[in-house]
Amino acid sequence: MSEGLLTILKFCFLAVLWLFFVRVVRVAWAEVHAPATPAVPPGPPGAVAAPARAAATPASGPARLTILQPAERQGRSYELGQELTMGRDTGCHVSLPEDSTISQRHARIYRRDGRLWLEDLGSTNGTYLNSNSVSSPALLHKGDRIQVGRAVLEVNR
Repeated sequence: MSEGLLTILKFCFLAVLWLFFVRVVRVAWAEVHAPATPAVPPGPPGAVAAPARAAATPASGPARLTILQPAERQGRSYELGQELTMGRDTGCHVSLPEDSTISQRHARIYRRDGRLWLEDLGSTNGTYLNSNSVSSPALLHKGDRIQVGRAVLEVNR
C-alpha cells in the first residue's frame, strides 16, 4: 500500500474512534446527570383538546403502578406518591436490574398540580406510553401502559 493511502486510513480510523468516544461520553453523561424537573409543556397552538379521560389524581384515591411484564414480577404494585423512578439501579423505586435494555435511571413518574406525569430520563432505548415514544413529559391516566425495556407497567387504582 502507498503511504498516502495509509495516512488516509489512519485519519479515518481516528475519526471513527473519536465519534465512538463522544457517544460513550454522551451516554455516560445522560446516565449520571438526570435532567432537572421540567416545566409542564403547553399544548401546541391551535391544538384541539383530547377527549376527557379520568386523570390519575389523589381525589379518586391513591394511584398505583402495577407490573404486567416480566412474568416473574407480574402483579407487583407500587404506590404513586410525589415521585417514582424506574431503572436498573437498586436506588430506583422500581428496580429491574435483570433487564439490560433498561438504563440505570430510565424514567420517572412525578406528581404536579395533582396530576401524574411520565418523563424519560435520557434513556438509551426510550420510554413508551401506550406504544408511543415519550420525548417530553406526558400526562398519565388510569389504564395507561408504560414500557421501559422489556417491562410493561400499568397505571391503576
